[in-house]
Amino acid sequence: MSQESERVYTINLGKVWLSPNNQRAKRAINMIKEFTEHHMKTEQIKIDQDLSHAIWERGIRSPPRKIRVKMAKTDDGYVMVSPYQEEEKPKAKKEESKSEPKVELKQENVKQESIDSEKKSQEKPVKKEEKKAEKKEVQSTKKETKKPTKKSK
Repeated sequence: MSQESERVYTINLGKVWLSPNNQRAKRAINMIKEFTEHHMKTEQIKIDQDLSHAIWERGIRSPPRKIRVKMAKTDDGYVMVSPYQEEEKPKAKKEESKSEPKVELKQENVKQESIDSEKKSQEKPVKKEEKKAEKKEVQSTKKETKKPTKKSK
């Protein structure tokens, strides 16, 4: 097989939403077939069962707006269209090594936060009592400062 026998595309299915809501998933499958015909230059197309499940997952009325697919030409002469799963390369190892110090820092932060939350929980009952006392004072001052209302003529 040559390098061009396998390609990855993102297919925009936005126009599916222009069709009646009880035909959208069917239309999405047809749009994928049309897209494949156009880009792979063949009429023999097979859609993978996993891709079909991805389209029909939310029902006939709400297929996805776009989908990432892998198209592969087989030796038998047809094109197999399947969902694309990204393969994570050595970048993941670099991310792991970088994330380890962050995890340690996060653990220290969690310890500090737990200490802070304990202090706050101890302070809360005192604050509630103070707030109640302040409210009573404010209410008593409001009563004292009320002005007599004017009577209309």
